[in-house]
Formats: sequence, C-alpha cells, structure tokens
Amino acid sequence: MAPLRDLAVLLGAPCGRPQPPRLISSPPAAMPRSDRPLWQLPAGVSRGLWDYVHSPHIADTYDDYFAFNSLFDFDESLLLETFPTPGVIADLGCGTGRALVPLVEAGHRGLAVDLSAHMLQIVREKADSYDLPIDCVLANMVELDCLRTASVDGAICMFSTLGMIRGRANRRQALAHARRILKPGGRLVLHVHNYWYNLRDPDGPWWVLKNLCTAPWSGSVEVGDKWFPYRGLPSMFLHVFRWRELAADLASAGFRVDRRVRLDAERRHALSAPWLLPALRTNGWIVVAAAG
Repeated sequence: MAPLRDLAVLLGAPCGRPQPPRLISSPPAAMPRSDRPLWQLPAGVSRGLWDYVHSPHIADTYDDYFAFNSLFDFDESLLLETFPTPGVIADLGCGTGRALVPLVEAGHRGLAVDLSAHMLQIVREKADSYDLPIDCVLANMVELDCLRTASVDGAICMFSTLGMIRGRANRRQALAHARRILKPGGRLVLHVHNYWYNLRDPDGPWWVLKNLCTAPWSGSVEVGDKWFPYRGLPSMFLHVFRWRELAADLASAGFRVDRRVRLDAERRHALSAPWLLPALRTNGWIVVAAAG
C-alpha cells in the first residue's frame, strides 16, 4: 500500500488529479496521535469515534462489512437524482468513498473529507485505480475553516455521520460549515437515525425512558446520545435525532428542507403509508436541504 500523503499539512493532497487551489483557504494543524488524552480530543469527537478513525482494521474491512447494506443502493439512486448536473461534491465524513465514487463516475468532481487517514488512503487508492477526480482532506467536520466559502456545488453527509458528532453545538457548527462551503443554491443531502424508532428494540423503551429522564439533568448527555459496542470498540457514540431537533438544527445553519424521505424498517425504500404512526415506523431520514 502506498503511504498516505500528509493530508493534514498539504490539505487536499490529490487523489487521482491535482486539486484546484480555490477549494482551500488555509491548512489545519496536523492531526494528533491516536493516543491523545480524552480532554484533548477534537471538538465533537468522542473517545469511541477517535478509536474508530484510527483503526486500520475498520477501514480495511469497511467495504466488505457493508457490502450488502440495503440502505446504500437506495441512497445512491437518490444522490444521483439530486445531483444531475456535474459539479464539485463534498462528501463530509466520506469513509471509504462508497457514496462519493458513484457520483464522480457520473461526471462530478469529488472532495473527500474525513477524520480517518486510513479511510482516505482507501479513497485515494480507488481514485488512482480508476483515474477519478477525487481530492482528499483530512479534517474534522466541526473545524472546516480550511475549506473556502462557496467552493462546492453540493455536499453529502451519509450513513448517520452527523450523528457521530457529540454535542448539539458541534453538530450545528458542522452544518454551518456545510452551508458556508456551498455555492448559492447548493444542496446538502444527509442521513440520520430516528430517536423514536428505538422503541421497537427489545430494550428500547427502557433506554428511551432513561435517556429522557436523565439527559435534562446531565451536563454531558443530551437526549438522543447513545453508546454501544461496535466492531471491537467498547463504546461507540451515536446521536439519534427527533425530527423537530434536526429541522431546527438545519434552519439554524441557514438550510431549507426541500425533501424528507422516511426510511422503512429495512431501509430499502421510502416508508409506505407514511401517515400511519410515522414516528414509530420511520427507521431514519434522508434529507435534501437547500442553502437558503
């Protein structure tokens, strides 16, 4: 495997082809070591997420692990429908580029942004193998001052990546950056999980009750914050959303919701009969939001 360029310094070291300098305003500070103390973690990054992004195993097995995820085919078709005209698309929290690559193959130019150097290495290898115009940026979604204002035509934040950011203020900051880097009229597509869908899990009602009762009195836990074992990590963090919460967060960043797709239990299709108990039946949402 070819060594990953020092993306934290070069910021946007090209994956496949050179990156136009207009996308970049200034490079961020170099990313810290994986053993960084808890109190020094970047804004919005939990210990579980920090361990996740520094795991070569998770990055190397990502595509195989999710090879049969039913959501991916559905959101790929929605993304291609949402962005029919070629332009620059920023994938915020791109992982291995599974959502970005089909868009680039359809004629777009890609900007892959992730906190994991291991994930970006895989994106770079895909871009080099297929001569795809994808540029890579190692950065935290909460701290995207390195990207120029009004520099991209569209942005995506898929597979509940927004929910991996801890703290509502930090999630709103990430959305504000997404709005800032979009050109006028640009759109953001994102996916999140539905808080109330947890009531369908065996232990879900107890978790919801406990979360609702304790979060208002906690200085560190918000309604919707979850921790769980994940792929060898003992405590992965994920925030799951109530719709009004997400709508308010998008509005605070200057977005207007143009489309909301309620996902069914299998995440293969939009929810049928959406008027029937939608809060309990909706697995999550894919939202298309326009820069207001």
